[in-house]
Order: sequence, then structure tokens, then C-alpha cells
Amino acid sequence: MPGYVHVVDDDTSFRTAIERRLKLAGYDVVTYASAQDLLDRLPNNHLSGCILLDVRIPGLSGPELQSRLIELGSTLPIVFLTGHADTATTVKAIKAGAEDFLTKPVASELLIDAIERAMARQTVALSQRRKLDTLHALVSTLTPREHQVFELIVRGKINKQIAYELGTTERTVKAHRHQVMEKMQVQSLAELVSIAERLGVLDPAAPRR
Repeated sequence: MPGYVHVVDDDTSFRTAIERRLKLAGYDVVTYASAQDLLDRLPNNHLSGCILLDVRIPGLSGPELQSRLIELGSTLPIVFLTGHADTATTVKAIKAGAEDFLTKPVASELLIDAIERAMARQTVALSQRRKLDTLHALVSTLTPREHQVFELIVRGKINKQIAYELGTTERTVKAHRHQVMEKMQVQSLAELVSIAERLGVLDPAAPRR
């Protein structure tokens, strides 16, 4: 299944026409007459999809809805459609993460191409998020002391230095180190460092626990 396309446009005839075109292309389509309508029925971030959004709609405008969705943590890519394109609006929307900016009337080929790119980007983002969620889940299994050892290991400290810093013995550190490697499901220090980088543990600005 190609995925869901959420169409936000106040023009009823346009919504009907675009829904027909997209359903023929194999997409599931949900339509909304306003930005508030979409906010009241917020699409699921975890399903493959994108938002096809008109720029000028009553109430919240398209770019204002884009900002609101970012605040709400939505990861659904947005393809803007407008009958009144202007450079400032286009640049602002793209900088805020819009996938594309199309001018009405839009050819089916251009529209489907933009939607496919948006869906592909979201598939990658969802995959990365799932991997990150898995890593966070693994870290959450560490005890407070194991977490300290984990942070010191990935910063290049050897067992002797870790033992001194934590006020314990090298033998104890070795035991914690073994537990950390096992719980994090890694075989090497390089893998552990890679995980730490992805989780932001090695970010110099991140607070130390």
C-alpha cells in the first residue's frame, strides 16, 4: 500500500478532484476543509503518509499549520499546493522542512512524483526513529552505575581510570563493562561508541549524569 495522503484545502471541488486522482494512483486519501479540521483529527505519525497542503486557507494558513505541526512533533512530510506562489512564502516553507511547493493546476505526474519523494523520505525517517527508540530502550535497561560506566567507556577511559573516578575496583568495573556490552547487544567498543554518538551521549553540550 503506497500510504496516506492528507489533503487540506478549502475548495470542495478541488478536494473531490484530487481525492479521485490520488485514489486512482493507489493512495488512501483523507480530506480536510481547514487546518483546524486536520488538527482535530491529527494524522498518525507512524503510518506512511504525507500532507498535501494549500497555502491560503481560512483560519490558520498553510504555513501556520506547518509551524503548528512542527510544534506538535509531527514528522509527516508536507507538499504545498498553491494558486498564488510567491518566493518569500516558498523559501520560508522549504526552510521549515516542506518537501515541495507546487503551483495549481498541477500535472498528475508532478504531483505523484512529489508525493512519492515525500513518502520515501518519511519511510527513512520512520526507520531511523524506530532504531533510535530501540537504542533508548536498551539504555534504559542499564543500572545507574552501569550508565556511568557506559558514559566513561565511550569517552575513552580505561578500566583503571573508571575505577578511580567511581571509587571502586577494576574488577567491579570489568563486571559492569561486561553487563553494559551485553545489555547494549554489542561486541565491540566501536559499536558502543557509535550508539553513544547516535544517542547524543558524546555531545559536549549534553549534561553529564
